[in-house]
Amino acid sequence: MDHFDVVIVGAGLSGIGTAHHIESKCPWASYVVLEGRDDVGGTWDLFRYPGIRSDSDMFTLGYGFRPWTGAKAIADGPDILQYLKDTATATGVDKRIRFGHRVVRADWSNAEAKWRVEVELVGTGVRVEITCGFLLACTGYYRYDHGYQPDFQGLDQFAGTVVHPQHWPEDLDYEGRRVVVIGSGATAVTLVPALAERARHVTMLQRSPSYIAPLPNPSPVDELLRRLLPTRWSVPARFLHLLSMQGSYRLARRHPRLVKRVLRAEQKRLLPPGYDVDTHFTPRYEPWDQRFCFAPNGDLFGAIRAGRASVVTDEIDRFTSRGVLLRSGTELEADIVVSATGLELLFLGGMAIAVDGEQLELPGRLTYKGMMLEGIPNLAFTIGYTNASWTLRCELIAMYVCRLLNHMHRRGLRRCAPVNDDATVVSSPIMGLDSGYIRRSAHLLPRQGSAMPWQVRQSYLRDVRATKMAPIDDGALVFSG
Repeated sequence: MDHFDVVIVGAGLSGIGTAHHIESKCPWASYVVLEGRDDVGGTWDLFRYPGIRSDSDMFTLGYGFRPWTGAKAIADGPDILQYLKDTATATGVDKRIRFGHRVVRADWSNAEAKWRVEVELVGTGVRVEITCGFLLACTGYYRYDHGYQPDFQGLDQFAGTVVHPQHWPEDLDYEGRRVVVIGSGATAVTLVPALAERARHVTMLQRSPSYIAPLPNPSPVDELLRRLLPTRWSVPARFLHLLSMQGSYRLARRHPRLVKRVLRAEQKRLLPPGYDVDTHFTPRYEPWDQRFCFAPNGDLFGAIRAGRASVVTDEIDRFTSRGVLLRSGTELEADIVVSATGLELLFLGGMAIAVDGEQLELPGRLTYKGMMLEGIPNLAFTIGYTNASWTLRCELIAMYVCRLLNHMHRRGLRRCAPVNDDATVVSSPIMGLDSGYIRRSAHLLPRQGSAMPWQVRQSYLRDVRATKMAPIDDGALVFSG
């Protein structure tokens, strides 16, 4: 039986970054990365649909220890995947990854002060056990095996092809075809202009609009920095994008009317004269109640203006043999329907968690600083920001865990668990968005509290103080040898 000081679950964006921080900041610690798939990359290896790209700038989505040096702030999926592979190789993390190792269960033993991690060897059905002192779940928060698929009436009658972006067929030929993309989130906003380059026509069918902001890519500021600082321009670019993200988020929350007016004016400028912006691009909710979508260089609006794409705002009544019948009575004829209807959430990659053989219920537990679970020893997880780049928060969590491990190592401590002694703390959903995929699965996730250190604050600057500067032994973490 193999034993490690740290087991990291997942070799995606957060897993690779976390492994590097363990390697560099905890040189005394042995560690391994367990990955259920057969390659690194996580999300960026799984999704292969046309046009896939980052939904936030790469200067902050990239790692602080290995800055993104590409010209584009919004990067294509294959470039991001290559960046992750190169990072894993450059840091030596690739040598610590065991592929085809899917973690199904982890059981903490108080007597032994260690985790017993049950691992299934994918494709064989064989199960093995690995032990560790600390368990780090870098598994994201959605299911990898399938996405969310509504129960559409009459779907079996449709004579065309139905695909979900999470499982895009490599051989799907959409050239000269009529395509309907169901959805209005980031995936749909990415797919429509990409498909419109070759399809006969693409229709984005949405029940209600999302906030979609055009974004220059690359930006003039990035281009200026690239000319002035050719060897180190990506570092100040990262800092400026970070401030821009945080500033625009605060502006939108404090002055939503102003943001909506500016956004509407820009959309009207990019769309055909007389276009019904109010119906198709004016959401029912306030900015950042759900995550913003970005259209690099206004590509979605350009496809609409060129007549290669259109937006229909209506509800689906049922599928027919020829396409989709809407509640209004209109039938959208289609050869291909893309169901960009969202994700299904899955906490900790679906692994079961137990203590001394007793399986625990994770939903409802409070999260300590958004990275540990109330009452569960030596376990941390990474979930990124909803209003900024995923990696920013994941790196802060990784660095905090390194501080925690070194603190325990120096003092000979073997166990730490968050304990809430404040009866006045009120719980609320851990993710502060009102998106459909989050509402559907909020009951499956742990909760955040109304006071620190149980709050999940969507603020990088506040989290820097909470993870880098606050003392480890803060009274909420209970340690023992």
